[in-house]
Formats: sequence, C-alpha cells, structure tokens
Amino acid sequence: MSAAQVLRFAVAGLSANKLRSALTMLGILIGVGSVILVVAVGNGSSQSVQNAISSLGASSITVLHTEGSAAGSTSSTTAFAEPQNLTVQDAEALAAAPGVTAVSPVVDTSETLSIGGTSDTDVSITGTYPAYLASENDTLSAGADFTTQQVNSAANVVILGSEAASDLFGTANPIGGSVLVDGIPFTVVGVLASKGSSGLGSADNTAIAPLTSVQDQLTGFGSLDDVIVQAKSSGQVDTVEGEITAILNQRHDETAADEDFEVLSASSILSTASSASSTFTVLLAAIAAISLLVGGIGITNIMLVTVTERTREIGIRKAIGATPGVILAQFITEATLLSLIGGVLGVVVGVLGTRFQIDGVKPVVVSFSIPLALGFSVLVGLIFGGFPANRAAGMRPADALRYE
Repeated sequence: MSAAQVLRFAVAGLSANKLRSALTMLGILIGVGSVILVVAVGNGSSQSVQNAISSLGASSITVLHTEGSAAGSTSSTTAFAEPQNLTVQDAEALAAAPGVTAVSPVVDTSETLSIGGTSDTDVSITGTYPAYLASENDTLSAGADFTTQQVNSAANVVILGSEAASDLFGTANPIGGSVLVDGIPFTVVGVLASKGSSGLGSADNTAIAPLTSVQDQLTGFGSLDDVIVQAKSSGQVDTVEGEITAILNQRHDETAADEDFEVLSASSILSTASSASSTFTVLLAAIAAISLLVGGIGITNIMLVTVTERTREIGIRKAIGATPGVILAQFITEATLLSLIGGVLGVVVGVLGTRFQIDGVKPVVVSFSIPLALGFSVLVGLIFGGFPANRAAGMRPADALRYE
C-alpha cells in the first residue's frame, strides 16, 4: 500500500468521528498556542524592561543605600561602623570625582495631585536637581526644567509626566497652571515627553520637583533614596564606579566587607533583569508545555478507543492481505495528523494572541518557538500514538474477526 493510500485511509478514519477528532486536536491546539504565547509575553516583557533600563542612559550610575553586610557586628580585632544614610553632602562629594559630569540626589514619594475637582492618586513624585532629566534621558515636550536657583530657594514648582498632565489638565496647556500636591500648591513649569509603559506600570504618571521643595513640603530632610551620577562618557562608567566606592567608603568609614551602599550602572541592572526574565520565561514555557503532554495522553486515549471500535475492520483488512506494517502506519498517521493539525491551529491562535497587549505588555514572537512547539506537537503524536498503533498491528486476524 502506498503512502498516499495510507494517508487517505487515515483521513477517512478521522473523518468518521469529527467531533471526537476535533476535541482531541483542541488539547494540542491549547498546548502549542500557550507555549508560543507565553514565550512571546516573556520576550515582550524582557524587551520592555530592557528598554526602560536602557532609557536610564549608558553613562548613568545609581547609588543606593543598603544596611551593610556586617553593619553593627564586631570581631575579635575590628568593630564595624554603623551604616550611614546617603546625604546631600555625599552627593556633593561625588560631584568632585574626576570622571563625574553631574550628580542628582533623589528622594521619592507618592502623593495625590489635584486641580479643581480633578485628582490623580498615587503619582510618583521625585525630588532632585535639574541635572536629573539629562541623567535619566528624560526630555520635555513643553515648558522648561526648574533651575538651580529654584532648588536653592525651595520654590514650589513641578514638572509633570505626560499622563499626570493629561489626567489633570486634559487638553488644556498646563504650563503656568497650579496643582495641589498633597494639598500644597505647586506651579507647573514643564511637561515630560511620554515614555510609555515599562510592563511594570506607567512611566508617565510622575512628577519631578526641586529636592528642597519636596523635602520641605512632603518628606522631611531625612535620608536620600538614591543618588544618580552621570559619568562623562559610557567608557568611564567602570572608573567612576570605583571613584564612587572609594569616596563613600572614606566618608562613611566603611570597608568593602561592610559597605552601606550599592553602586549600579544601567548595564549591570540590564544584565540582572535579562537573566531573571529569561529564567522566568523558560519556567512559564515549561509549565505551558505540560498541556502538550496532556494533549498527548488524550491522543493515546482516543486512539485506543478507535482501535477497539475498529477491531473487526482491522481483522478484515488483515484477512485480505494487509500487513502489520500497513496497519501500524495507518494508525500512527492518524495520531500524527491529529497532533499536526492541532499544532498548526495552535500556532495560528498563538500568533494571533500576540497581537494584543497582555497586562500592559506587548508580546513579541520568538522565531524559534513556532517550529519548536509545532515539532514537539508532532513528536507527541508519534510517541503517544505509537502504543495504540502497535496494539492494532499486533492483532491476530481470527481474533479480530470474532470480536463483537
């Protein structure tokens, strides 16, 4: 019997019970579609995070406060200093480093902004210096940055993110307008260009104000949350990181063993985020692939039922000369067709699913995920269809003909 005839008999066998065949394909479809979509969501989320981190700038360095690995502890020879907070004086000392072009001390808080009867809750407020915008690669779509003089005088001025400006002012020009930040009036001097969603939330529902104003009106004059340091060039980032470490260790009387701060560049953050995102994507894809195995078990179940129902047909075909190889080929072909058609439909559904945003993330199809998922689905058909096919091929004609 030729391959074309085997294929024709297999199609006829599947067509004999269309609903059962369709439901079996559905399991494979869900498995393949979910694998493609999950990998695409993971890839899209990774790219979104990478874009957000890259927007910090290749020469931007962030200094964070930590508790120190050995803070407050003692040994037989050394007493470690208590961890110290980051201060404006620390930032000023960092500004004197040879490789540094600008320093922006930062305090962060979350407040409600309002104007008239309109309010915008949980707006991220950043108190900092004018150099912050350049360090974070932020640009203005309207208005201007606040000045060093306004920082020194603690002027109540604010730059709004595009989403915050739109929520509060609608289509009206916000420049020169007044907004209440936790009930305190601030004058809008600028609006940031849109940065979009990072996959972790909106990057535009923000506001930036002079550090002294935020400390005086909102947070108090306590510790800084971080310090943004701008190196003179991306090639000097490693050198500047060393300069920052040396300066702060000296100021805080710390050693490398008990540092109370952490120095992070955009590249190091990006590397960590990419690694975490890749691990998470692989884990989700592995979980999604389990549904393919469930679909394979469904194929085994349906093919066993099919073999039982067609026992007399198998006996008649063997009696008139069909070899075990022909019977084996037919049922393996049926199982493979189920998984192949289900796999192709799963690819279509998975790719269509990537055209929609999922929880703020735009999925990005990974090219290798399509042939991998489709190939795995065919392999599932071959493996899980093998047992019922072998059972059919091994039947004795006389026993099959006597089957009721």
